[in-house]
Amino acid sequence: MTSILELAGSLTAGPMTEPILSGAVAPQAMSVTWTKLHPSEMFWRQLRFAEFDVSELSLSSLLIAVDRGDDRWTAIPVFTTREFFHTWILVRADARIDTPSDLAGKRVGVPEYQQTAAVWARGALEHEFSVRPADVEWFMERPPRLSHGGATGFVAPDGVRLRYLGADSDIGTAMLSGDLDATLLYLRDPNLVDRSRVDLEADRRIRPLFHDRRAEGVRYFRGTGLLPVNHTVVVRREIAERHPWVVLNLYDMFVEAKQAFVDRVRASVEVWSGLGLLEGADSALGVDPRPYGVIGQTAVLETLARYSHEQGLTSRQISLEEVFAPCTLEL
Repeated sequence: MTSILELAGSLTAGPMTEPILSGAVAPQAMSVTWTKLHPSEMFWRQLRFAEFDVSELSLSSLLIAVDRGDDRWTAIPVFTTREFFHTWILVRADARIDTPSDLAGKRVGVPEYQQTAAVWARGALEHEFSVRPADVEWFMERPPRLSHGGATGFVAPDGVRLRYLGADSDIGTAMLSGDLDATLLYLRDPNLVDRSRVDLEADRRIRPLFHDRRAEGVRYFRGTGLLPVNHTVVVRREIAERHPWVVLNLYDMFVEAKQAFVDRVRASVEVWSGLGLLEGADSALGVDPRPYGVIGQTAVLETLARYSHEQGLTSRQISLEEVFAPCTLEL
């Protein structure tokens, strides 16, 4: 009798992972015990302690780990989150920051300098608005012992001015007190890593840098063709090498879970489209809003690898062949 492979896994909660966490969708020929975690905590635990056989992981941190010879993980081209991360920037209303170029010379917070969302946001600031990382004074919330960078050996890149916020402070309180002029992104959900809790967007002293975030996202996408990816999924390399089928079975599971989400959305859209109340719905129904795989995502993945190198986080541009399992490169 063939035994079932038993694995420990971890995922963040979301519409495309919910079918997996609920047990509605499962991989063939294996049993995975899933733990639901906030990504900040999950990535720290995985990078520091390698707790899970399969999990989501910061794509930026994975590039850095590969660059530094950490070969514990191989990736599956599953991308559970995508956002236009530079549109998340918040600024103090009195900081005289009306355009992205006004961030030059300002004090800007960031939960983790190396996190993927920050890499994408800095890339957009530099390539779309000519604001280089060296033009900004950075303040990082997570201390080395609780940061992803603490696990990968992060040091501030040459030319970057970066300080850590004190243990008695956080991005939220520093924004309200005026110790920071802006924050690149803001995380306040309870977890073991992030300590901000105040709701900045409910405070009149704080506003988004981009008044119309959606319009800026549309402009960026039309100009670059990029829908930035944030997380990927990794498998312990020794398992993937011993059981190569595990990688493809897990990939198929994630595709099935995503399809369940897409089917629900399309069913709702079709109702409104049939009533003639949703313009452009018919053409939108054929579009995959969160594509997986390597082949169709080469441009966005290589852009992130290039940004990581440009920003001094990796010593070279890491190739996709070094990151993703060989059997997934043709997906």
